Amino acid sequence: MQNQEIVKIIENLKGRKNYEEKKASKLGFASLYDYFEDKISKKQKVLENEQKELEAAKTEVQPKAAKKSCGCC
Repeated sequence: MQNQEIVKIIENLKGRKNYEEKKASKLGFASLYDYFEDKISKKQKVLENEQKELEAAKTEVQPKAAKKSCGCC
């Protein structure tokens, strides 16, 4: 079963297809499909890591904002 997103990317390469095939073979991928599959999975992992970092930063900032320096408020 192939991912339709990857198939569309490969179809839309046009003049860059030879370049991408050479790059994929140079990096040790068996096919262009495998190369783009790996590339997309890496992007997803980066996005997930950025989301986790943002959530961690938000949780760190919220307690500091909740604390007041004086007891009058």
